[in-house]
Parts: sequence; structure tokens; C-alpha cells
Amino acid sequence: MAHLELIGVEKHYGSLRAVDRVSLAIAQGERLALLGPSGCGKTTTLNLVAGFLAPDAGEIRIAGKDVARLPPHKRNTGMVFQSYALFPHLPVTENVAFGLRMRRLERSAIARRVAEALALVRLDHLGDRYPRQLSGGQQQRVALARALVIHPEILLLDEPLSNLDAKLRQEMRMELVGILKAVGITTIFVTHDQDEALSLADRVVVMNVGRIEQVGTPVEVYEEPATAFVAKFLGEPNVLAARVTSVAGGEITCELADGQRVVSERKAPVQAGDRVEVIVRAERVRLARTPSGLPNSFPARLEHVMYLGGDLRYLVQFGPHRLIAVEKNRGDGDVPVAGRTLYVEWPARESLVAAIGPEA
Repeated sequence: MAHLELIGVEKHYGSLRAVDRVSLAIAQGERLALLGPSGCGKTTTLNLVAGFLAPDAGEIRIAGKDVARLPPHKRNTGMVFQSYALFPHLPVTENVAFGLRMRRLERSAIARRVAEALALVRLDHLGDRYPRQLSGGQQQRVALARALVIHPEILLLDEPLSNLDAKLRQEMRMELVGILKAVGITTIFVTHDQDEALSLADRVVVMNVGRIEQVGTPVEVYEEPATAFVAKFLGEPNVLAARVTSVAGGEITCELADGQRVVSERKAPVQAGDRVEVIVRAERVRLARTPSGLPNSFPARLEHVMYLGGDLRYLVQFGPHRLIAVEKNRGDGDVPVAGRTLYVEWPARESLVAAIGPEA
């Protein structure tokens, strides 16, 4: 039995379907990321699970029990808000103890569980401090301890790392995944940051305009995108408009506007004559001084080189087309200079073909 189930869940705001027939099954102890752009319905879905919103249709089941009409405090979920929502006038220990006091636990039990929760997030030495005396990362861990201390059935995280700077966000990802593995609580978190979703989740749900586009492991959604939206949302896509000229022998051949041909070895529901988008991720595009024999290889001009420390980012032009290529900086100083003519290449496996309708 799934620990948490959403069955045909809908939420409407007038004519807008913020959540449109969403169905999910989450296993005990699983970490699930709801990923998508602003307005895709991921936060609304989280609030429906928390009980802050009531669905207009469908069921929400926790351990087999339909909780869709229960108020938040009767669902035994723990929530970490994007703003952390700490009480500024209470020290860390009292912030963490708040939920336990509302449940009227004995003082000794509260003290023990608060100490355990603070030790879990490595803040047991800061119990007397107030939120204003803490860094952003420490505040985030206090909010997490407050959610965990009540021993919730489900842990809900709303953009848990979005208020942190880039370096601290990377550090907290590692910290958070360690904590979540240690407690083993079924967790759903909302994020628009694909790195966060891919690094923290066992499975990722990619959402768009209230609907689920794809559910899969981080590897599955990134390497085998089910739709053009997923392919373009994850990673940094290059998109080329084309027309299918042939589908044969496991290959799809597409013709670009200037007559150049692109080959794909991926399966796609297309046929000759279809208008398509060929999507190639930037980190799968290679630059070469001479052709290497790949099926997709085009003479190109290097327009711009951007140094990003660990990465090098190139803007290249071939015919009327512009592509981004990203390579790891090997540190050997062998970086091509702008204005140079070279070859832009990628394997046929890296061409994702998505239909956009028959040719007009």
C-alpha cells in the first residue's frame, strides 16, 4: 500500500485549473520532488496534502485513510515553509517545542524530543539563541527540527533552500539529504530548482499548467524525458526547428530550414513530413577542430566564450542557427578563442525529436 496517495485531485480558481486530475502514489520513506516553473501547480498540490486547501475533486489518502476533508492538525504532517515561519520572540528550543506544547505532551517528553531534534540537525549548542541571531542555514535547520520533532507521518517542504545564497544552498543540499535519509520519513518537497530536485529526490514529478508531465527517478526524467516540455525544462536545451524527412532503421532524419540534416536515434511518434523540434542539451554538444565522424557534425563559428571557473560556455553559430555548448574546464589552457572556425557535434542519441504538428 502506498503511504500517500493522490487520486484524481483537482483544485480550481474560477476557470483556472491550478491542479488538474493529479494522481500520485508515494511509498513509505520515499523522497518526492514536485518540480516545475512558477504557476505550474506544485505549491498548490503541497498545500492540498497539508490541508491548507481543500480539493474540488479527488482523494488524498495517508496510510489508506482519506484525509481530503480533514483539517491540517489532524493529518499529522510536518511543514517547513519557504520563509521558515519561526517565532522571532522565542528562542530556538521554544520554536522547536511549539508543536509538542500544542499536543500537550509532558514537560520531560518535550525536553527530550527537542534535544533529539536539535542534535539531529546539529544545533543542540544553539538552543538559547533567537532566530535573528542565526544564519539563514541555521534558521532553515531550526524549521526542519520543528517539523520533525512531532514525528509526522509526512514531511512537507516548500522551497526549503530558496532563501539561501548559492554556496550555502549547495552545502545545505548535502546536509538535508543526510538528515532525510537518517529519519526515513516520507517527504514531499516543492522546488523550481532542478539541481535541488535531482540531488535530493528518489523520484521527481515534473509539473506544467496543473498537470503531471512525467514521474521518474532523477536519471529517468533527465536522460529519458517523456515530453518536449520536460526535455526543455531540465538542463539547458538547444532547440532547432526542423521537418522529418525519413524514419527508418531506428533513425529519424530531420531537415533544418537551411537544408542541413540532423539525425536522431531516439524513438519518437513522428513520421515523414512532420514539423518537429530537435532538442539537444548544451552539455552534450561538443566542439572539435576537425570532424570526428559523429552523424551530427557541422562547421561553425565560435561567437563567444564565457569563463565560469569550473565550466566553459560557448556560443556557436552554424548557418542561421545558434547553439550553446558547455564543457568542463580542464585547466590546461587549451580554450578556443572567439572568431575561430570549428565543428559543432553531438551523437545521434542526444537528438530528442518532439512533434509540433503536421507541416502547414
